[in-house]
Amino acid sequence: MSSDFEGYEQDFAVLTAEITSKIARVPRLPPDEKKQMVANVEKQLEEAKELLEQMDLEVREIPPQSRGMYSNRMRSYKQEMGKLETDFKRSRIAYSDEVRNELLGDDGNSSENQRAHLLDNTERLERSSRRLEAGYQIAVETEQIGQEMLENLSHDREKIQRARERLRETDANLGKSSRVLTGMLRRLSSIRKTKYIQREICFRLFKEEP
Repeated sequence: MSSDFEGYEQDFAVLTAEITSKIARVPRLPPDEKKQMVANVEKQLEEAKELLEQMDLEVREIPPQSRGMYSNRMRSYKQEMGKLETDFKRSRIAYSDEVRNELLGDDGNSSENQRAHLLDNTERLERSSRRLEAGYQIAVETEQIGQEMLENLSHDREKIQRARERLRETDANLGKSSRVLTGMLRRLSSIRKTKYIQREICFRLFKEEP
């Protein structure tokens, strides 16, 4: 299990390094190359997200006692992914402004206001994304706690079942012992009656002799 996770980790590291390099190059490329580079980065970001999903599934399959370390690493990778997406959004905004200025001959004054507005919206989206990520993490931790509780309940159930089996065996043994004691008491009572009758017969025989 951990070997699969580590394999995904290596792929994720290589892919995010490539994405980081390409994002830094976007603003400096000619318009045609920029468009192609933006499309390429978008595709690689989707691949990185898919890798994160696979890694997340692998972490859920890891036993709870070993899951903590991998969960911490997943949080770090998700934060790195969020940073890449933010850098890419800013790079695309700069790229869009440059293309528009080249086409319209704009002096860039109005674009600064638009850029500030877009950056403000981007920051709001980032905050919303962080809140969603925090909620997701709480849900994952809650699921982990629930799974541990179910495992504990399962162990307790097994203990209760074993205790019930021992009680049934003890009850059966007590039943056997009770039947044995009852038989012994009956035999003892029969012996006492027999001795009493024997004494009575002897007494009468001696009494009837001349």
